[in-house]
Amino acid sequence: MKKQKESVVPMERIQQAILFIRGQKVLLDRDLAVLYGVETKVLKQAVKRNIRRFPSDFMFVLTGQELAIWRSQFVTSNSDRMGLRHAPMAFTEQGVAMLSGILNSDRAISLNMENLNIQHGISNDEEKKI
Repeated sequence: MKKQKESVVPMERIQQAILFIRGQKVLLDRDLAVLYGVETKVLKQAVKRNIRRFPSDFMFVLTGQELAIWRSQFVTSNSDRMGLRHAPMAFTEQGVAMLSGILNSDRAISLNMENLNIQHGISNDEEKKI
């Protein structure tokens, strides 16, 4: 029996970070930075250096209203800004895939490879059903 390889990041951790904004499932830059093992600042810089790879259907910046709604979901006694200097970037599934390809951390590379293996497995399963 083939031993299943343990995921780099537990699926539950990823699922907890998924938000529904503008009718799309997205992950915010700060959550992705944690998942990829980089600072949010580094992630944002990488995106800005490669902005042509992130059209609006891959990544968008939260508006002031979206940010206010997102913040209101947290009941915290500390800062109104929650440590944010800039509005978060929200990444769709395609944006997350693109992001993992431009970040240069070992964890990002591992996650990118894991994602490709999962996608390859899904496409192979679909082919078998046809």
